[in-house]
Amino acid sequence: MPTQRTNLLGLSKSKMEAFLQTLGERPFRAIQLMKWIHQQGVTDFDQMSNISKELRAKLKECAEVRPPLIKDCFAAKDGCFKWIVEVESGSSVETVFIPEAGRGTLCISSQAGCSLDCSFCATGKQGFNSDLTCSEIIGQLWLVNQAFNTFGTKTPRKVTNVVMMGMGEPLMNFENVMDAVSLMMEDNCYGLSKRRVTISTSGVVPKIYEMQNYTDASIALSLHAPNDKLRTEIVPINKKYPISELLESVNAYLESLGDSRVAIIEYILISGVNDHRQHARELAELLRHTPCKINLIPFNPFDGSGYKRSSDSAISNFRKILQNEGYVVTVRTTRGDEIGAACGQLVGQVDDMTRRSARYLALREQSASVQPLKVE
Repeated sequence: MPTQRTNLLGLSKSKMEAFLQTLGERPFRAIQLMKWIHQQGVTDFDQMSNISKELRAKLKECAEVRPPLIKDCFAAKDGCFKWIVEVESGSSVETVFIPEAGRGTLCISSQAGCSLDCSFCATGKQGFNSDLTCSEIIGQLWLVNQAFNTFGTKTPRKVTNVVMMGMGEPLMNFENVMDAVSLMMEDNCYGLSKRRVTISTSGVVPKIYEMQNYTDASIALSLHAPNDKLRTEIVPINKKYPISELLESVNAYLESLGDSRVAIIEYILISGVNDHRQHARELAELLRHTPCKINLIPFNPFDGSGYKRSSDSAISNFRKILQNEGYVVTVRTTRGDEIGAACGQLVGQVDDMTRRSARYLALREQSASVQPLKVE
């Protein structure tokens, strides 16, 4: 039976050095290989001209550079792109590129489906299949660079920022996400600034503390409610890790960075649920001791959610209350919604191991038989 080859695409620098040591090679070879793979986009060992023939022969016996497969690609009129990427488990995940003035942000997935079940998110309704490997996470960035033909050439499209805000909860796939983030920021790979790589979490408190030992990437918190009662209803993990504990962990992480960075507080505005003026006042008081910027996100409807987007006036009032309290507040422009690439709309194709998707569909059918849900 043939020995399984090691996929070098997903090896962090330390793991690449350890792998080469098993082949009797010196550590500096790791940098050579990483440059070929991540900066030049080369998957064929024979093309790696500064690698000795002897090492190339060894690598062909026991290693490979194998990115995930692109199943489909969609382009929106606003310049956004969405790729459907097939992973080892047979499920598909989604990767989204969002162009803006002076930068290009890539939204990367970390799980096939999601192990959490936030009520406003279409991804969670698909259930959960598996964690992505490091090669499948960093492979999304590798594939997009290749799609934009950025290896060794100039292109008007370029990934300058990465946000771990795609499908899945990144901190529930901790080791693979940390390794992938280290490759994103590695000078010999993609060389992204620590301020331009952001890990978004719904609040896995122990792992936020653990991040201090692994990374100095930026952090975003999916908060979405100003009190525990409401947050537990729409972000169920809050029952395990309430807001007070969550903010303590975020503050500790920010302090460990030793610089002027702040947390990005993500707050999806849902009509009649969390968008009242009182919610804004509560939020202002709640975040008083957390260095942060607040990103308000109008809810993006999906079939059967039962939620509606907040009105423009409600969004404006919410923002003004926070700004009057001294917060820097942005309202995220909905991008890519025509191709299902907007925040909360990513669904991919998940072979659901939790059977959550079947239960969700049954509830939708039951609700529809009584009174059809209408989402404007």
